[in-house]
Amino acid sequence: MIPKPSSIFAFSQFRGVGVLWLASVAILHAADARYAPAWADAVPKRILKHTDTGEDALAKAVAALQPGDQLVVAAGTYLLGRRWEISVSGTAEAPIWIVAEEGAKVVLTRADANQNVMNIGSAAPVHHLCVRGVEITGGSHGLRLGQCSEVWIDRCHIHHTGAVCLSANSANSNRLFLTRNHLHDGGGHGEGMYLGANNGEFIMSESVIALNHIHDCKGSQGDGIEVKQGSWGNLIAENDVHDTQYPCITVYGTAGKPVNIIERNLCRRSADSAMQVQGEAIVRNNVLISGKGSGFVSTDHQGKSLNLQVLHNTIINTGDAFKGGSWNGREGMILANNILYSRDRSAINFPNGREGVILAGNIVLGDSPKQGASAGRGLEDFVGLSWDGAQYDAKPVPTAPFDHADPTYLLETDFNGAQRPAAVSGAVSR
Repeated sequence: MIPKPSSIFAFSQFRGVGVLWLASVAILHAADARYAPAWADAVPKRILKHTDTGEDALAKAVAALQPGDQLVVAAGTYLLGRRWEISVSGTAEAPIWIVAEEGAKVVLTRADANQNVMNIGSAAPVHHLCVRGVEITGGSHGLRLGQCSEVWIDRCHIHHTGAVCLSANSANSNRLFLTRNHLHDGGGHGEGMYLGANNGEFIMSESVIALNHIHDCKGSQGDGIEVKQGSWGNLIAENDVHDTQYPCITVYGTAGKPVNIIERNLCRRSADSAMQVQGEAIVRNNVLISGKGSGFVSTDHQGKSLNLQVLHNTIINTGDAFKGGSWNGREGMILANNILYSRDRSAINFPNGREGVILAGNIVLGDSPKQGASAGRGLEDFVGLSWDGAQYDAKPVPTAPFDHADPTYLLETDFNGAQRPAAVSGAVSR
């Protein structure tokens, strides 16, 4: 099972803001330093307490912050009347921290949807800023990131907004860290995260989107996580995304820039496909269950599908498990060491051909090319999976016929980050 953010990053029980802060950072780095910025262990120079819940009082306190300040916000509901624009920046040695007090419910909201609840970097570039542990609800976008680099949004709860919960689609952004957040029930198009802009107008690069819980994205579109065309070099890892209108995770191409990595995500119950990736990506060790379209789909969209490696995923679907609509004759297309089970249709479907595609080590149930495929038995091969995604424990039973992975494409670790003990296909090893 995918670990939940609360178990991976359990916070110390030590008392005192400074001690708590240091203990929590140490635990975060021990879990996985890739998911935190390099400045995560910088010690605040000054710790300030904010308790005034008057309209726009919090915005004024934030505007006065200096590099090295940590603003600890007390429990309460903080009403924003005017447009709230955060333009303060820290440095790598002295970041700025805006954090909820330990154990406090800090709610940021607006009385209407005429503005976003929180904007960061729309008026001026912002860098080396962390917002942690607050609840954001109402408004238009819950949180909109503009000209941002080295901005960390961590453990925030964003929900029931008038539009997308969290966006970074109005300016180029670099090295965002979006971790351990809980996002759901956005309005309008309904995305949980909307990152980058259509046709590469604005690009997000070298960012981390990890350990988020995103669900009930039921707007007119409603992707869980959407990374737009041209955004590149991003890591999308260990997110739990379910019950979406569009794919749980949608990622376009990078326009020739370094590839995106999509790994160890749990995606289930989409009214579209569970995951859609155009290309220029490594997709590995994901568990995808129950998309009304396909489990995984890849096709041209604002760019061509190419240079796409789909490795060691477990994909379970009533319709097609894998569908590669634009893979024929394309450069660098690899489908290897996956478990691809379809109850009613195709395990592997290339509706427009598959010339040049590398197929190896896949375990299949349903129609598929014979090349690079071995037969699976059904859901009895797993500890606890269901076609509807209500059960999603993809660990193989001891008798599962999964020992057919091609060593050329073997990954050392699995969905849980554990060492893969043998040449076992799929995301989760025994």
